[in-house]
Amino acid sequence: MPVLTTLDLFCGAGGLTEGFRQAGYECLYGLDSDESALETFRCNHPTAVTDCTPVEQVDAGAVRRALGLVQGELSSLIGGPPCQGFSINAPDRFIDDPRNALFRHYMRFVDEFRPQTLVFENVPGMLSLARGAVFHQILREFEKRGYQVSAKILFAAHYGVPQERWRLIMLGSRVGSTPVHPLPTHYASGRANFTGAAAMSFRLGPIDEFVLRPRVTVADALSGLPRLSMGQGGEVVEYAPDPMSEYAQSLRNPAGHTFNHFAARLSKKNVERMKHVGPGGSWRDIPRELLPPGMQRARTSDHTKRYGRLKADELAGTVMTKCDPHWGAVFLPDQDRTLTVREAARLQSFPDAYRFCGSRASQYRQVGNAVPVLLGRAIAGSLKDYLCSISARSGVM
Repeated sequence: MPVLTTLDLFCGAGGLTEGFRQAGYECLYGLDSDESALETFRCNHPTAVTDCTPVEQVDAGAVRRALGLVQGELSSLIGGPPCQGFSINAPDRFIDDPRNALFRHYMRFVDEFRPQTLVFENVPGMLSLARGAVFHQILREFEKRGYQVSAKILFAAHYGVPQERWRLIMLGSRVGSTPVHPLPTHYASGRANFTGAAAMSFRLGPIDEFVLRPRVTVADALSGLPRLSMGQGGEVVEYAPDPMSEYAQSLRNPAGHTFNHFAARLSKKNVERMKHVGPGGSWRDIPRELLPPGMQRARTSDHTKRYGRLKADELAGTVMTKCDPHWGAVFLPDQDRTLTVREAARLQSFPDAYRFCGSRASQYRQVGNAVPVLLGRAIAGSLKDYLCSISARSGVM
């Protein structure tokens, strides 16, 4: 069949595009208004046209003509608008958040390119905001355009990502029947505290533990990277001669080095707090007098991940956009420091050759905002099989 092609809207650092690249797709165009994220995307996907313009200002027709595509030629339009307006973790969610209307510009690209398939991804919180009003509106808009659409909440750990991360994935096609989501390949479980978990996600049973591959743990993810003390490391770091897991081996850069592996220094207060937190522990293990004033008033059932230390034989929690112990579990299981950008990228299943650009704060944000690469690859593989079967039936090979 012809080369499979994608356009990535709201592409960020390119986690979804990297997953599609690994499945055999070629990205033609990446759009994002974050210059540092787009610099990362450009560095790792140099053949794609990149555009650092707010999506509202982009002429989709001009993009299609510049790429030399006719309507209906693009294999997949992928991406999703910023998720912060839908997230259940957002301090204030409201239906009129301007970010919640950005999907309309995704629709403009659908109208102009008429892609064979599409991937629209976001946080599960979209299902509960205003009782799912935006979600159902998006479904209707796709269906009005002739797309058969399915929606599912996928758990990244089911696809070999060492992290508790859930994403709402909508798949659509206008060239055949409704596309199906990829089946889990790894046995893992996580807490689903959002609307739609039971009805819209894959629920594994006891037998699946013997059929599927075991989950990938934090220890698997971080193995083979140089151990560091605070203040050590750098933007380019040679590998240590340590043993590594199968997962780490699959991500290793054949060139013998990796990037963005620098251990930040912590404040004296955070160093003292960290001493009281063991693997799997959190702020509740820290003496009250050492906690920030706000945390001293918190209930022990609240903020369960804050000042947390990762547990080697478990999944990591959702990788955040800030590597700040006040916001999540970022202390390493067996080293007294926080995650480096590279270690956060390992938890997001980025290959070690993938280099992040911009300031260190921007690098953490790019990693945290990304779709896990292996989740993207699983989605891409499912769509690729779907398009190949359609091509085979139509005689186009």
